[in-house]
Amino acid sequence: MIANNVQVQRRLISVVEYDQMVQARVFPEDDRLELIEGEIVEMSPIGAAHAGLVTWLTRLFTERFRETALVYAQNPIRLPRSEPQPDVALLRPRPDYYTERLPEARDVLLLVEIADTTLAYDRAIKLPLCARSGIQECWLIDLAQQTIDVCRVPAAGNYGEIRTAKVGDNLAPLAFPATSFSIAEILRVM
Repeated sequence: MIANNVQVQRRLISVVEYDQMVQARVFPEDDRLELIEGEIVEMSPIGAAHAGLVTWLTRLFTERFRETALVYAQNPIRLPRSEPQPDVALLRPRPDYYTERLPEARDVLLLVEIADTTLAYDRAIKLPLCARSGIQECWLIDLAQQTIDVCRVPAAGNYGEIRTAKVGDNLAPLAFPATSFSIAEILRVM
């Protein structure tokens, strides 16, 4: 236990150091980790509803965006001091499918996080991180409330436009305004 009056010196790591650690297999393969602002963070376990929605969105987005975007599920995105692993992202197509380098903020057309137990963390940490990095659009799906926070227009470390979509609403990604989804379709609410 650390006393309240003791100063603890923390050492943040870079994305290059983190990638080297991953390649050197410093962490067990089954560990669910992300690099967030230079700190290695353990990710929450994924429950059945969360996993099922990731699978559904991967299928839905693949069907709709087959020719226009790459669907990237639970894989790392390289940001200046972070390497988060969003639940689903739509990326600009590349012939190498990002085998030569990890996608960066400029490659992300849409980033989707699904929250069941992590809503407060995603709102306080992940969304500002995405905004600071210049990711143009993030959807934060709240499984408990069956809503989607649509976050657009990154500026000054936050999103300038945030609205909550609910069942009965329709939603189209900024990058694909002609491709609309009902919230019920996204959430698989029948």
